Amino acid sequence: ALASEFALPDVGTLTVIVSRLVCAAVLGGIISWEREAKGRSAGLRTHMLVSVGAALFMMAPLLAETDLGSMTRVIQGIVQGIGFLGAGAILRHERGHRVEGLTTAAGIWLTAAVGMTAGMGQELLALATAVLALIVFAVLPKVEEAKVLAGGEEGGTGARARRPPSSSSMASIERMTPAMNGKARRARKSRSPV
Repeated sequence: ALASEFALPDVGTLTVIVSRLVCAAVLGGIISWEREAKGRSAGLRTHMLVSVGAALFMMAPLLAETDLGSMTRVIQGIVQGIGFLGAGAILRHERGHRVEGLTTAAGIWLTAAVGMTAGMGQELLALATAVLALIVFAVLPKVEEAKVLAGGEEGGTGARARRPPSSSSMASIERMTPAMNGKARRARKSRSPV
């Protein structure tokens, strides 16, 4: 009984297992390339492990030939579990003005989806998604930065979102919230050198 438990599967099944796991690991590495280059908290190893783990969670029930209802519960469990992992990457700073880690959390979530897709045998879809994610991670920040340097819109993510509000934006906020006008005016007067 013990020998049959640890017996290797046939060559075809073994090839499928290895190719799906390797695909998940490589695609998790592709997604994490930019994150690792920037020294983010969730880098190469984290993304690769998330992707391979998600692939394994998908392959085990598929190889055991479970029903579709069980597979949907597995998918729900992976998505929920990865949500908790991603939540650990999100930090809200003292005054609530700055939130960090949202992109990292989204990247972890996407990496799990890519791993699940590879684990289900949809390697081409997983590859296309990973390449698109790499473009989003690597190219879009440069486009946003060029837009800011060219005098485009402010806001968004990164360093631009960390600036304190200007006095003109504070005035706009005060007009939108009449109940706070008195408090804001007093606070502004106490800061002014007059």
